[in-house]
Amino acid sequence: MKYKRILLKLSGETLSGNDDKGIDFDSVLNICREIDECKKLGCEIAIVVGGGNFWRGRANLHMDRCTADHIGMLATTMNALALQDGFKQLGIESRVQTGIEMRQIAEFYIRNRAIRHLEKDRIVIFGCGTGSPFFSTDTAAALRAAEINADIIFKATNVDGVYTKDPKKDKNATKFKEITYIDVLNNHLNVMDSTATSLCMDNEIPIYVFDVNKKGNLVKAAKGENIGTIIKKEL
Repeated sequence: MKYKRILLKLSGETLSGNDDKGIDFDSVLNICREIDECKKLGCEIAIVVGGGNFWRGRANLHMDRCTADHIGMLATTMNALALQDGFKQLGIESRVQTGIEMRQIAEFYIRNRAIRHLEKDRIVIFGCGTGSPFFSTDTAAALRAAEINADIIFKATNVDGVYTKDPKKDKNATKFKEITYIDVLNNHLNVMDSTATSLCMDNEIPIYVFDVNKKGNLVKAAKGENIGTIIKKEL
């Protein structure tokens, strides 16, 4: 495998299947199986999961941003617990760690404990984002990747890479095989938010963007096969 320790960023929508919201457990189990295939080949895998299948932004323009973000953190925890249950059904050891203390249902995030879980061949699922409002789960993925010394961030999406424009809206959009952090920021490509991209750039953590819905793509990405777009310091 090209990468030993991987931080996998999953959107909440990935867990909702063909629905717009909620959790489709067949989709959860499929993702868990794909992750297990990667783990069996020797990868250590940590996951940051979003909460967009339950909550996105504010309920209205008058809603307090901190309150809205805290609700979003709870949504990510629900998704983290669903993933943990999926792994349990498949006989795979995993742990949920949250950025806000919820000791009855999950461990509080402690860096050394998370690394120890990975070394013991357990999958670690991070919920609650960074634990602070005003930061996205993309930024949480970049932060956790830096903290656990991940080799790479896998940004698992519904698109097979980074394009010059939105390929769903512009048929003339072209796909990048490789691109630099600076070009992503300068061209406002919105792969991850600017804070997350800058954090990856400062810590030289590459980002691999690929379509997670195609069976086998996660293993191919871990092997370094060209199935998406890699974002790094220099081309």
